[in-house]
Amino acid sequence: MSLHLTTSEHTRLRRLKIVILSALGILVIALWHIQVRQGEHYANNLEQQSMRRVRIPGVRGKIYDRQGVCLADNAPNYGIALYLEELRLTGNRRNTAIDTWKAIQQIAAIIGHPPQIDQHRIADHLYSRKALPLVAWRRVDEQTLARLAEAGARLPGVDIVVDADRVYPQGPTLAHLLGYVGKAEIQSEEDELYHYYLPDLTGKTGLEKRFDELLTGRAGGRLVQVDVIGFKHDETTMREPVPGGDLKLAIDLRIQRAAEQVMGDTVGAVVVVDPRNGDVLAMASTPDFDPNLFCSKITQANWSSLLNDPRKPLFNRALNGLYAPGSVFKPLVAFAALEQGVGTDLTLECPGYFELGNQRFSCYMGEAHGRVNFRRAIRISCNVFFYQLGLKCGYDGIYNMALATGFGQKTGISLDGESAGLLPGKAWKRQTFGEAWRDGDTCNIAIGQGALQVTPLQMAMLTATIANDGCLYQPRLVMAEREENAAEFQEIPPVVVRRMHWPADYLALVKNGMRDVVQDAEGTGRLARLEGVTMAGKTGTAEYGRKGAGQKHGWMILFAPFEHPRYAVAIVMDDAVSGGISVGPRMRQLMMEIFAGEGNG
Repeated sequence: MSLHLTTSEHTRLRRLKIVILSALGILVIALWHIQVRQGEHYANNLEQQSMRRVRIPGVRGKIYDRQGVCLADNAPNYGIALYLEELRLTGNRRNTAIDTWKAIQQIAAIIGHPPQIDQHRIADHLYSRKALPLVAWRRVDEQTLARLAEAGARLPGVDIVVDADRVYPQGPTLAHLLGYVGKAEIQSEEDELYHYYLPDLTGKTGLEKRFDELLTGRAGGRLVQVDVIGFKHDETTMREPVPGGDLKLAIDLRIQRAAEQVMGDTVGAVVVVDPRNGDVLAMASTPDFDPNLFCSKITQANWSSLLNDPRKPLFNRALNGLYAPGSVFKPLVAFAALEQGVGTDLTLECPGYFELGNQRFSCYMGEAHGRVNFRRAIRISCNVFFYQLGLKCGYDGIYNMALATGFGQKTGISLDGESAGLLPGKAWKRQTFGEAWRDGDTCNIAIGQGALQVTPLQMAMLTATIANDGCLYQPRLVMAEREENAAEFQEIPPVVVRRMHWPADYLALVKNGMRDVVQDAEGTGRLARLEGVTMAGKTGTAEYGRKGAGQKHGWMILFAPFEHPRYAVAIVMDDAVSGGISVGPRMRQLMMEIFAGEGNG
């Protein structure tokens, strides 16, 4: 049977053919444009959509003492994680969140520990980081890992992950010096570079903060391939992270431990310095804290306990504590007077008090010492002698000597936040109180009282300067640095701040007086005496708090051995009876431990 089309039907058919051919032509041209002209653009876009860059922090550098004992280290932190792409049953995020929470509850029942995340955290992870494993437990012990391993076949998508945790092997020892770390803030430029940003640990206080740039490693990264809805498909390493550099401290852990032990539960500080080079061998502040509390996120209970403790365990008294020095300031006043022309043979009368106008200044305990020379005045700590000596010297002489030996200014130790203390001057008093400087002010400063405030570190450096005959060093806390990937440490040389050029007879007079303080039966520091080692020192007692309350700081400074000093020490403690009675026995115990440890006890 033949099909006959009318003229109008032929016309409609031709038009339909034209439309179909035109549509095919447009489609071919569009495909050519996409595949050829824009092929590279779409290929790159597809690659970007299917690859995710993950930032991997470098391992933090270590901190050692002068003997190579590790003080700040890194330890593996084991966690239990879930790979969500192995748990999902559908592409629905809600279903995956439910499946994940069920799996976590199953794991919790097996290992006997509740999860450390909640359902809100799971949902957030699914929204922004689902190509990464979801860590539901951190800092997992070996027993828990063993229980997990036994049930491994029943737990698809579950794995053990590990990263580096900061640890302090010595616990609270050196807590104030080392400081602690926390998670670094995300840098905006790196946040844009990486899809998933795993932050570094960063120093928050102490050496961890001061040398953060050296200690922080260089981050690496890896590429994670994901499927169309964001779950991990595969991964390849992009760049290995580089560990940070290391520090070697001048600290001797053995001496540091001895310093902390002699202080016990008292509130105070100890600084031990090598007078030959300014090395800080020990710097203890009590009470202290355990920096390991901060390695994981510190609990609110622990943080509140540290903040609300009236004894302020987070406060570094050795570096930041401000104290009136009391009589440990007298050797400096003696040097000032000698340099102002007061003769070495000066002898003054002590009737037990000193009158200035209508004011009467008492000697300690009101005792009358009779005729007193320089050496005996230091030995028995005669206030009346030093009242008169201060006036003979004049305050400008005392002020200039104190300034030259480092008071009223930071020592330059390699720690942030050091206190400069307060060296009051005539201009300071006029500006602060609108009053002129008076002789009574000079008398107070001459015995280490009044507005004068010093740190234990400053007193230790003065003691070292006297011990080595006048060389003021900058305290050297860090002996050497090792850059990332370097084989050897590079030494940081000692720094001489100033040479005092004290004449030999001045030095002999003051140093012999300080030797008598410890070695003589009349000396105020005789309770620090140690059999077989000649030592020199000075005790001090300074009132603080509400007037008349009777609160006193006890001080003692000391250097030893007398002939060739290797140690210069300053100890201060709160709520003391006096420097000689309260601090003297602790100084003796410390020096006994120091010399016994080096075989020279």
